[in-house]
Amino acid sequence: MQTTLEKTLAKELAELRESGQYKQANELQRPQAPRTRMDGRDVVMLSSNNYLGLANHPEVVAAARRALDQYGLGTASVRFICGTMTCHLELERKICEFIGCEAATTYISCWDANVGVMPTLAPTPEDAIFSDALNHASIIDAIRLSKAQRFIYKHRDLAELRRMLESPEGRKARNKLIVTDGVFSMEGDVADLPALKELADQHDAVLIVDESHATGVLGKTGRGTAEHFGVQDPNTIQTSTLGKALGGSCGGYVAATRTVCDYLVQKSRPQLFSNALPPAVCYGAMAAIDVLMREPERLEKLRRNVAQFRAGVQELGLKTIEGITPICPVIVGETATAIQMQKALLAEGVFVSGFGYPVVPKGEARLRCQISAAHEPADIEFALAALKRVAEKFPQARGRA
Repeated sequence: MQTTLEKTLAKELAELRESGQYKQANELQRPQAPRTRMDGRDVVMLSSNNYLGLANHPEVVAAARRALDQYGLGTASVRFICGTMTCHLELERKICEFIGCEAATTYISCWDANVGVMPTLAPTPEDAIFSDALNHASIIDAIRLSKAQRFIYKHRDLAELRRMLESPEGRKARNKLIVTDGVFSMEGDVADLPALKELADQHDAVLIVDESHATGVLGKTGRGTAEHFGVQDPNTIQTSTLGKALGGSCGGYVAATRTVCDYLVQKSRPQLFSNALPPAVCYGAMAAIDVLMREPERLEKLRRNVAQFRAGVQELGLKTIEGITPICPVIVGETATAIQMQKALLAEGVFVSGFGYPVVPKGEARLRCQISAAHEPADIEFALAALKRVAEKFPQARGRA
């Protein structure tokens, strides 16, 4: 007999299929690279977080192999019992060297890092968390796990944030956290970190920045949003990932003061109850950081590629969001349109992800195009030519320019 739960889920899945919003996983048949293989054909990859092209870099892969030989596959334990290996301590020292922070502690993902930070540093109704409305889902869920008061300000609306901080509830809060993405994952725009830092300083608040899409992307040497604006501050807490620019595997970290990191190690539940990072991830990420620090030209090439692609999208008359980051969304309107255009582009030899509601607001579905330093100019021209052909078949998308 089918349970009520099964009936409910089956009905909702059918509705997703009928509306054209059903999402299917796309199988890669070769390593993550600017050109890879999907559905038996070679495609230009325009949907990956592999911003520096390090996911399949020979040094990164070789380092991961050495870790397997030296430490085995996994830790079989959480950090505080017997899951801390030399590789974890080495990685955390490497992160400190790279970011320029006092201390760092690693998690199995940046999702876990965010879930580790917010409920731990703002655990009571006496505390308050102020969050940008377009922050990543991991930040949203992390805030939901906290008992703190929640203040959600409109995207990048610092006047509203100021009013919230100066409200009676904001003023009397004990621990105050201002939380933002450095680079917003669906918009590709950048948080105004200098203004946020100024507000935090004025109101005895701590600024927390999720740098997942900024690490290895922004700043003169790829250290992220704070370096980009020149506002590095030891009291600003950074969370970020090892699963994007820094090798593309998995893992996250918190970079902060020694006091904050020590407290998280003692108190944050994802740190206490999740296995430590696999050694291969630790060594692979360290190798990726070494390549980035040694080869700043990767950042220069990334920025040239981003400029080439963004200029091409504008020439096509498609609607996008201006910016400087490798995330270049092409706004097409309805979710079904985004999914249909994704399929059409794949048939043309380009893989781009379509996103719609509830990931983005209704009517603002988009193709999220992502550029890598590993792309060659010919890859970008190929992708733009395919986008032009597909857009001509979807006048509702072109009409949004």
